Amino acid sequence: MRTPLRSAVWLATAVALAACATPPVPPPNLLAPTEEQAALRAMQTRTFDVSDRTQAMRGVIAALQDLGFIIERANEQLGLVTAARFAEPNYNDMVGVTVIARPQGADKMEIRVNAIYDNKPITDANIYQNFFATLERSLFVGRTEAAQ
Repeated sequence: MRTPLRSAVWLATAVALAACATPPVPPPNLLAPTEEQAALRAMQTRTFDVSDRTQAMRGVIAALQDLGFIIERANEQLGLVTAARFAEPNYNDMVGVTVIARPQGADKMEIRVNAIYDNKPITDANIYQNFFATLERSLFVGRTEAAQ
């Protein structure tokens, strides 16, 4: 009878000591930027000659819709648009994008798009170039319509 009681006491002591253990300390460079992140940010960001955030947001929304995305949220005050679409060719996976428009001086707007596929960031520069080319056309069309 002593053996089971002794085993239970040792088990309770081990559990109590394990509960008192300090959690692992995260590495000091956990949130430090890397060169890959800087390169990705450069691919994701462009500056356009647009002074009005509303015009930039309308251009972003139109470009995303032209590319087949469904707009989930748009907040003009924050300059934020989120959208998603099914990924080709099997349409089982989703592509999600977040676009932020923020002023750069009085007459420019910086647009950054962040795209994910299968919960991983998209790192192909061509995909971002395609988006920015579509956005440029959308902003041009918006300018010509506003001028008329």
